[in-house]
Amino acid sequence: MRYNELGATGLKVSHISLGGAAFANIYGTFDENRSLQLIKESLKRGINYIETGPWYGQGSSERTIGKALQGVPRETYFIGSKVGRYEKETEKMFDFSAEKTEFSVDNTLNLLGLDYVDLIQVHDPTFAPDTSIILKETLPVLEKAVRDGKARYIGIADYDIDLMKEIVEESDVKISSVLSYAKSTLIDNRLQNYTKYFKSKGIGVINAAATGMGLLSNKGPQPWHPASDDIKAICKKASEYCKAQNVELARIATWYTLNQPDIDTNICGFFNVEQLVDSIEVLDNGLTDLEKKVLAELQVRFFDKVKFHWDGVELPVYKAKLKEILGK
Repeated sequence: MRYNELGATGLKVSHISLGGAAFANIYGTFDENRSLQLIKESLKRGINYIETGPWYGQGSSERTIGKALQGVPRETYFIGSKVGRYEKETEKMFDFSAEKTEFSVDNTLNLLGLDYVDLIQVHDPTFAPDTSIILKETLPVLEKAVRDGKARYIGIADYDIDLMKEIVEESDVKISSVLSYAKSTLIDNRLQNYTKYFKSKGIGVINAAATGMGLLSNKGPQPWHPASDDIKAICKKASEYCKAQNVELARIATWYTLNQPDIDTNICGFFNVEQLVDSIEVLDNGLTDLEKKVLAELQVRFFDKVKFHWDGVELPVYKAKLKEILGK
């Protein structure tokens, strides 16, 4: 396993890290025994950073990870969690207030069974009523959590990289990392436009969703995926091409992402041990000649001239639902 320093934190994190969204019903049916086995096997194979948050299974992810870490020496791994995004119900989904943030940090530690997390992040500040609440309430509470020994470093996690850059520039609280997802992929590699900036500030760069949250896989995305039908259709054609060549699109996409520069760690939401082993293998050994050929064909046939993103899709939908519920 390769290890990189997370910004200026001094934390040496594994190039592949373990995503806690898998320990919920987001990408398939949650199975505790399978999840516990996956976490323990990940640690055995050199993964030392685990990413979670209260949104993933409304506690099931943090609880499962905590159970798996019982008896594991605390100095052998790093763990990050989040605040800000919580419940499935629209009106309870986001809360960036000081009171909720303080409660959430303590609840996370309780579920994990830990005295502290290495990284505590603001989850999807895009959905905050105003950026000022992040700057004046959420981040100061997290700064206090660091002073109190409940967390070591503070980060931001969002789809909108420009917003994370804005928060970094305006915050009086030190930001040690940013987590970007679905922006360092075979079909959308815009994170590379920002890595040098974050690195110049000593900020660690965490990437997630190498497969674009399932778009780049032979199985395809979950029904909730926010991409347009046109994007899904093109990716489906690409997956069908891969199936015809007897290769897995997710493996090719993972290799591409793992080889992008200036990324400190890549969060992978493995569903089982087989996916874990395959991702480590492709990091160590690269693609086969056939996979390299298929990758070149994918880029020419399907991906080169199309914009694959869902910018500005989720926030209006959320606001409309919230307005309908609250009657405002």
